[in-house]
Amino acid sequence: MSVLFDLHDRTAVVTGATGALGGAVARGIARAGARVALLARRPEPLAVLAAELGPETLAVPCDVHDRAALEAARAAVVDRFGSIELLLAFAGGNVPEATLAPDASAFDLDLDAVRTVVDLNLLGALGSISAFGPALAASPADDRAIVTVSSMAATRALTRVGGYGAAKAALENMTRWLAVELGRRGVRIRVNAIAPGFFVGDQNRALLLRPDGTPTERGRTIVEKTPLGRFGEPDDLVSTAVWLCSPGARFVTGAVIPIDGGFSAFSGV
Repeated sequence: MSVLFDLHDRTAVVTGATGALGGAVARGIARAGARVALLARRPEPLAVLAAELGPETLAVPCDVHDRAALEAARAAVVDRFGSIELLLAFAGGNVPEATLAPDASAFDLDLDAVRTVVDLNLLGALGSISAFGPALAASPADDRAIVTVSSMAATRALTRVGGYGAAKAALENMTRWLAVELGRRGVRIRVNAIAPGFFVGDQNRALLLRPDGTPTERGRTIVEKTPLGRFGEPDDLVSTAVWLCSPGARFVTGAVIPIDGGFSAFSGV
């Protein structure tokens, strides 16, 4: 079993590495034996995480919207580690301006804010994939993998966050498309997504929790609709991310794996 989930002799690039989910997954990938290149916009927390993970880690401050910066990051990673086998595109999220106020009309949706959300979640992931994909394709390893991050909002209409849901739905579709295109062309890069349920992070904390840490009305509704009865914790994602990157998933591509405590399975009745 240890061989199936072993990531030794693999280099993984993790974008959005300073986020709660990206950081947890970067730690898990490192524990599974991979060399890890951490990418994020904020250099200070990036350096702290790199120091925590040890000498087989490289911190590269980088904005996924900047193609030149992504290409420079790719060169730095290959120069340091020799090859790249894994890409975990975890940069993403919502912005407050794209979230409707509770009493607002759907016709009030800020289209500029929606463009920002699509740019971050869809084009940011695609930019990372197109920048690092050639390095994955050039690796001599038999099994290479890309993991993107979807959301419950991709397949279910969640109130107030329609722009975010649309962006994640597009990313799911693109993930499947890439899996098909890369597979049928013999590139041997697997492409899958994870779809987290409701995890509390900096971007959604005010929607889910009051300042005293108790759930908001929306937060209570989510927990009630989650059969396991709680919000997710970042470490809940780690084993699935490691599996999708590992030899144990070598025949898995084009899949979207929910990690949601049963939220997507529950009808509410």
